[in-house]
Amino acid sequence: MANINSVTGAIDSTQLGPTLTHEHLRVRSVEVATQFPHLYDRNEELQLAKEQVLAVRQAGIQTICDPSVMGQDRDVLFMKEVSECTGVTIIAATGMYTCRDLPEPLRNKSIDYIAELFIRDIEVGIQNTEIKAGFIKCATDVQGITPDVEKIIRAAARAHRRTGVPIMTHTHAASRNGLDQLDLLEDEGVTARAVVIGHSGDTHDMDYLSQLLNRHAYLGIDRFGLSVGISNQERPAMLLKLIRQGCHRQLLVSQDYCGTIDWWERGEVRSFAPDWSMTHLTRDVFPYIMEQGVAPDILSEIMVNNVREWFEHAANGNY
Repeated sequence: MANINSVTGAIDSTQLGPTLTHEHLRVRSVEVATQFPHLYDRNEELQLAKEQVLAVRQAGIQTICDPSVMGQDRDVLFMKEVSECTGVTIIAATGMYTCRDLPEPLRNKSIDYIAELFIRDIEVGIQNTEIKAGFIKCATDVQGITPDVEKIIRAAARAHRRTGVPIMTHTHAASRNGLDQLDLLEDEGVTARAVVIGHSGDTHDMDYLSQLLNRHAYLGIDRFGLSVGISNQERPAMLLKLIRQGCHRQLLVSQDYCGTIDWWERGEVRSFAPDWSMTHLTRDVFPYIMEQGVAPDILSEIMVNNVREWFEHAANGNY
């Protein structure tokens, strides 16, 4: 068992239930939102987030991990309000979402300085609240491991080793940089069983995925509804292939859905991702997977057991 921080207080890992591990209640560009607040409607954002979360609750989901961190305008009071209104457990992250540079105030700071920021979020509270982070987020994309990105990944590793909370990454699967992330994390003493390599489902490169699996990391097959790297129509077949190869004990599935995101107008999102929602997995993908002969208990292992074990491996790492 492991003790997990949620936005409404600590829970035991046995209380997680079916969990979506990579969903965003809201993503905003903090610079724009701060300087031009008239462009945003918090009540509308809150309502749209509640609608999605209530819908997944009705589909049997009990917990959502929201990996919004610095760079995505994380707002834990917003998350807490959604959780309290819907009854769904929400777990917030600490970390940083940048694929190249740190902000100027942090650029010349040490790895340990940044690690302490993450540790404070986990042990004291986020944004001067008592709401504590339950996992750590870091990112690489097509730019690869830049000096600042390396600093963040190493800081994430050190914060994990101090606190026992797990790590989730954002990757550019076509660049195979989940392997580079693991190299850095393992160099800092992190066991790969405490790590989920996010967006691993964005590629058909089975050699790359096999290497991640052989190093015992979890794969985030977490963009159902989106066509990034591979088409959304191909994603269920990819999940099915991994299950049939016996890899289901190392998979975490989700949709990377954003209740609202200010990168596009909502109409634009519907035009290029008509199936994207928090309920796409439960409504469309899981029925298809079961029609292909996958037993419900396999999906339960992915949605319940794997998530619990990700947290427990992190908390109980032999360091």
